[in-house]
Amino acid sequence: MSRLNDLIRQVSTKDPPLAADLQREVAVLADRRSFGLNFERHVPEAVELPGRRVRRGDKVRILPPRGQVPTKSDEKLWRVAEIKRDGDSASAELVALADDTETATAAVEDLVVVAEFRDPIYPGLVSTGKVERDGDKPYHTVINAENFHALQLLMFTHRGKVDCIYIDPPYNTGARDWKYNNDYVEADDHYRHSKWLAFMERRLLLAKELLNQADSVLIVTIDEKEYLRLGLLLEQTFPEARTQMVSSIINPKGATRSAAFKRTDEYVYFVMFGNAGPRALPLGDEWKVVQDPRAQRLRWAELLRSGTNARRVDRPGLFYPVFVRNAEDGAVFDSIGDSVEGDPTDVTPPAGCVAVWPIRADGSEGRWQVSGSALTTLIDKGYAKLGAPGRDRRPNITYLARGEQRKVEQGLFPVLGRNADGSIVVDSSSYTPVFVPGTQWRITFHEAGGPGGSGLLRALMPDRSFPFPKSLYAVEDALRFFVADKPDAVVVDFLAGSGTTAHAVMRLNRQDGGRRQCISVTNNEVSAEEQTRLRRQGLRPGDDAWEDLGICDYITKPRITSAVTGTKPGGEPAQGDYRFGDVFPMAEGFEENAEFFTLTYEAPLRVANNREFERVAPLLWMRAGSRGHRIDDITKGWDVAETYGVIADFDHTDEFLNALADQPDATHAFVVTDDDWLFESLCRDLPEHVEPVRLYEAYLRNFEIEAGRGTR
Repeated sequence: MSRLNDLIRQVSTKDPPLAADLQREVAVLADRRSFGLNFERHVPEAVELPGRRVRRGDKVRILPPRGQVPTKSDEKLWRVAEIKRDGDSASAELVALADDTETATAAVEDLVVVAEFRDPIYPGLVSTGKVERDGDKPYHTVINAENFHALQLLMFTHRGKVDCIYIDPPYNTGARDWKYNNDYVEADDHYRHSKWLAFMERRLLLAKELLNQADSVLIVTIDEKEYLRLGLLLEQTFPEARTQMVSSIINPKGATRSAAFKRTDEYVYFVMFGNAGPRALPLGDEWKVVQDPRAQRLRWAELLRSGTNARRVDRPGLFYPVFVRNAEDGAVFDSIGDSVEGDPTDVTPPAGCVAVWPIRADGSEGRWQVSGSALTTLIDKGYAKLGAPGRDRRPNITYLARGEQRKVEQGLFPVLGRNADGSIVVDSSSYTPVFVPGTQWRITFHEAGGPGGSGLLRALMPDRSFPFPKSLYAVEDALRFFVADKPDAVVVDFLAGSGTTAHAVMRLNRQDGGRRQCISVTNNEVSAEEQTRLRRQGLRPGDDAWEDLGICDYITKPRITSAVTGTKPGGEPAQGDYRFGDVFPMAEGFEENAEFFTLTYEAPLRVANNREFERVAPLLWMRAGSRGHRIDDITKGWDVAETYGVIADFDHTDEFLNALADQPDATHAFVVTDDDWLFESLCRDLPEHVEPVRLYEAYLRNFEIEAGRGTR
């Protein structure tokens, strides 16, 4: 709708009566929209690329003079028709996109390239630093980029391979806390909620392609301003998934709201795909408030069904007798009868036995929880037990449900022997309860203003501040329920902010020796207030003094570096301890590796001609697992690393294949060729466990296809 309004405004300059008629018809259509989550897609979304070199054919904006704040007139898009150079200076001949009869000339240094999200991009990565403390582990990666473009990049490297995505999107407070199309969204913007939904939907559609549909989770945090719309958007975007919302206390004192109750909590959506679900875990004392005390022991459930669907008529096949006889040591199971259709009193028990029927407390006929054959198996395994006689003088029957059986089979409850009725006797003395908590979390260390949030950042980077950081321990817990049993999990946060998700993944690895890796994406924006100050100083985005204060360079990279090394940005040891279950000095750091990248925008012809291999090389390394050394140079025609190889000169095919065969962990072979026969010939000789990828066809085709995704 906003796009229609833009077009109508353009028409109004040439034909006001026609524009008025169109506006009336649009208003009528708007009133007829169906019930549900309706919003405008605001196509196309666009982003400025201040670090990108201006080329002929680019879309650009003309920047205002240094020291001035951009205005609406500066948002006009132009196409670069020609670039003229005169010594060290260059100027561009421009044609307006909206009206090709309008032209202009501007200095190249006063232009900024603009990418619309329907335009294909061909991304590369440039390393801007790394920190290494365990050379054998996969690297965590931090990418300085527009998150939509970074998601497109990950479609080439990680499609269907991600186990968990955790994001903390902008809360859309109206306080200039996020940008849409390079403009801050403010409280008086009539399309504020619609823009936020369009922003989120585009990114969620790409995120869906990254997740492993067989077993993965998307975790999204939000507050009260958008939680209803977010919930509907998640249901609409992921109809095949199961979605649940948790309320988590992050500020017990409460944040003041005008004419409203104080806000103490935020909401965490868990969108679960395939077999994903929260794992039962051993949780500490801080979770006692939500722990079922019965979890302290092995739980024997009633065989008699209760609650809904519990009558004989509901499941007639589960109305059968259990024959029990008395022995010297008490009652024991004798046999299981068949289900009956008539009067149970017509059934004659075996000699010396009594029949136990599923009769409810009110005397009505009920039914058992499991079939007769399943009960026979439970009895054989010792998973069924006879209890004290009830009012009818017949023994009560209990059994171990599937989850409790797993606890026994996993050795959490060692079997010491059997009772007279054959039921197992277990040792509960060393058992640590595992359980799944409820949907209300009140955990002290989840507080954003506590030692896991702003307090932790002050300990690592005392000279820098970041507004509203997530508690490290809150993120850690949310992840733990889904990746505790996945030591090699791949976690993505494409709205990474200060880098809390990567930090939490490092904590989880330390606790169980895991090799999980986190891919963090954040841009290098500065705050609205900082932008005003910097512009008054004559600075622009892209200037070193501006970029040094951006979130990625000033907060995210130093935070992750400090977390790994255990030192502050100045080199002094970090002060204080980590808390919450795993207590140790922050100065110890983590035995992890991390590398930092900036996304670049490459010319497809240069990529196709193998002239930008150094920029594409990090993508190949990431696709092969971000582990071991990276192949950044193939001037010799080929190379092989621990997990992959690259070949461009087929005169070295035998050397390449032999070297690849010597790498048992190799997973990919990247083959640079335009020749179908050469590619297929080499593929036939690759080890079975190595996946061939053709360059640069796979790369170019991936980004051509992805250009239109998420822009509906």
